[in-house]
Amino acid sequence: MRQSPLFSGLLYAVIFMLLGTVMTSMLMMATNLEENALHSYTLSVHGVAMFVGGMISGKRAGSKGWYHGGLLGVVYSMIVWMVGFLSYDTGFSSDTVFLVGLSFVAGALGGMIGVNLKK
Repeated sequence: MRQSPLFSGLLYAVIFMLLGTVMTSMLMMATNLEENALHSYTLSVHGVAMFVGGMISGKRAGSKGWYHGGLLGVVYSMIVWMVGFLSYDTGFSSDTVFLVGLSFVAGALGGMIGVNLKK
């Protein structure tokens, strides 16, 4: 049975996002990093998670890596937005649009690289 490229990429992206969040929290706890820079750290974690998820998605798809990675980025960012909306009552803002763009580009780039990885 072949697993969906979107689901596989999403699973890996969520795992990397959780690991990145824990590492960022531990780094902020262990050092004197300011919380006002947390937005930058968060975007970095999302970007890395999308890149890795895009690579997995592109590798599983075997073709059209930019499409599968970009679609993964849009789905991922909408899930992140829905969690924020339902948990913290945050609306749709320019930060959300930026996250969608970042996720699409990072996922598409990872997907293009993932298609060219050996299976």
